[in-house]
This record gives sequence, structure tokens and C-alpha cells, in this order.
Amino acid sequence: MIRSIRIPAAVLATSLLLAGCGGDNGAAMDHVTGAAPEPGNGTSHAARTTPAPQVSPRTAPQQVPGLGPKTWAKVPSTARQVVVVTGRGRDSSVSTVVLYERTASGWQAGASWPAHNAAKGWSDHHLAGDLRSPVGVYALTDAGGLLPDPGTRLLYDRGPAFAAVGTGFEGEPLTGSFDYVIAINYNRRPGTTPLDWTRPLGAARGGGIWFHVDHDGPTHGCVSVARAHMKTLLRTLDPDRSPVVVMGDGDSLRK
Repeated sequence: MIRSIRIPAAVLATSLLLAGCGGDNGAAMDHVTGAAPEPGNGTSHAARTTPAPQVSPRTAPQQVPGLGPKTWAKVPSTARQVVVVTGRGRDSSVSTVVLYERTASGWQAGASWPAHNAAKGWSDHHLAGDLRSPVGVYALTDAGGLLPDPGTRLLYDRGPAFAAVGTGFEGEPLTGSFDYVIAINYNRRPGTTPLDWTRPLGAARGGGIWFHVDHDGPTHGCVSVARAHMKTLLRTLDPDRSPVVVMGDGDSLRK
């Protein structure tokens, strides 16, 4: 569903300035088999009365790996898709992203993708301008971008306000970074364009935290992955499966 964006230019400029990154320059089945033990002296196969043990194939885990009890308790029971963003360290801008999907046998993991997060790492109490990504569990409901909808089931807004300009922290060009974005529901109103600047927790708590196309450098608070991986996320996430992102440095997520 594509919703047109009709916002005056002055308001667009203001929204981008307030929008954080949006405004900143199954485990494999291991079939286990076993051969019957060799008979001992004076014992024939026919004399054995105990059958060989039957070992069932290993099933997928019933909980997403790498998440501790406190973190897992925050994941809604209705969630059937969980995107896990694991930061390399509390103050690192490097992370990995894995999409898990709930199946009849348990949680199945997708591929591990390299990613970037905020320049100064992670925070349990994100503030506007702190250059840290917020640790937590957040719903994924809305998407958008400069380019046409690549086939997502999320609500998708396309418009020129997603144009990215300038350079990043390492001098890399930001052009194309917002060709595809997925809003992370931190301090935002679900069901609206990612460009919406409503901040339920107040402006001081920041906002505009997105998944977006990686520009080969740290972000202001968002999580960025390669263009191909953004398209995969957009095409895979399904509102009927209540997708969420679980994000933070590894130590925080294991609590």
C-alpha cells in the first residue's frame, strides 16, 4: 500500500531535522543414527532383548538464541518474526542482524548480515543527539523510501523527503541511504509514515530510528544493512506475524 506524502517543504525540513537518522547529514536438522554395538563374548544378536535407542532429530530452539530471560520477557508472545541486532560492544558501531521466524518446530534463523549502528554504540536511555542506538524491543509496522515499494506487506510511504544528502562520520556519501527504510517503533506513533515526527516520550528522547540502507559507516542512531538485505527484510516482514526488532549490545541482550 503506497500512501502519498503531501507535506509543505518547510515542514519537511523541520521533520527531517527532528527525525534522528531520518534527519541526520531453523537450525539444521541433524539426523542422528547409531550402529548396534558389537555383541560380547557368548552373546548373540538374537539373545539381545533391549532395542537400540531411537533418537529423534534435533528440533529448532523454542527461544531465540542469544537473548537472556529479561530480554526475552519483553518479546510479545504474538511475535512470529524477530529481527535480532547484536552490537559488537557497548561503545561499538558495528553489529550483526539475524531474522528469526517462528515455525511449528521452533525458531528458525536466517543468514547473519553485517550492519552498523550509532557511532557511539548503545544506550538504555536514548536521548536526542547522543549518537547511541536505543537498546530494547520494538515493533516494526511501517516502511517507506525514495524508491518504489519493492513488494512489502508493511505500510509503505514513498516520497522525495526520503532523499539523503551530505556525508557520514567517515566522509562516506549518504546518497541512497533512505532509498528503503523500515521505522523502528521507538518513540514514534505506529501506523504512520517513518517521517512522522510525533514523539510520545517527548522530543528530548529522540526518534526517527530506522533500518535503512548501509552507507559504509556509523549512523546517528539507526541500524543500517546492505541494500539487498533491506529489500529482503521488506519482502519478508509480515504484519500478520507481528514482527519486532530486539536490539542492543551483546551483553545487554544476554541479560
